[in-house]
Amino acid sequence: MRSLASPAQESEQMDAADLDPATYARVLTDLARVNRWTLAARPTLDFVSRVVGERDRFTLLDVGYGDGDLLRKIARWAEKRGKTAVMTGIDLNAKSARIAWRATPDRYDIEFLTGDYREHLDSGEAREGYDLIVSSLVAHHMSHDQLVEFLRAMERHARLGWHINDLHRHRFAYLGYPLLARAMGWHRIVREDGQLSIARAFRPAEWRPILDEAGLPPASATVHTRFPFRICLDRTR
Repeated sequence: MRSLASPAQESEQMDAADLDPATYARVLTDLARVNRWTLAARPTLDFVSRVVGERDRFTLLDVGYGDGDLLRKIARWAEKRGKTAVMTGIDLNAKSARIAWRATPDRYDIEFLTGDYREHLDSGEAREGYDLIVSSLVAHHMSHDQLVEFLRAMERHARLGWHINDLHRHRFAYLGYPLLARAMGWHRIVREDGQLSIARAFRPAEWRPILDEAGLPPASATVHTRFPFRICLDRTR
């Protein structure tokens, strides 16, 4: 039995550069199904709703968009409320863009980019920054140093606020997820990586030292848990 006393360090299979494109596409599609079943977008939508408020227009960057399902949900949320959402996603994996474009209606103002978010934020294209920067189920893929750098970058470039939506390293989630994945018939990599993702994630008390190292005082960012087995970090200005 794996110990969950500290975050696991093994790499996930879906992060392998040589993963077959067809397999990667199947994995992303099944991950989007996991997200729907586990209500993954709800905390991020709540954050966007709270920060955007009565504004008619907002810009947003999603770091690590996968198949783009979170951006599409935000786009639908904005469309129903008559708001203009100008959104960009950036993902390190070049295979993600084609999958996301194919699944996204043309009427949504979403651009899917491939590359390093740091280079994008420091480029002329993103000179004005974004109103909001969000990430969902990405933080546990980062090393400690990468995570500290990510927090600092969001703090510099997000005008209204930023949000991290990630997993909670919890024994019940770790043991229960494979049962759900098998019952739903999700891809083997989704089942195995999903359990490893839970083991790689943090617990609530472990986030505060990381925020401190990034230079964010306690009053600036909140850490809270959400059902089911999510930890979210919110920063609003």
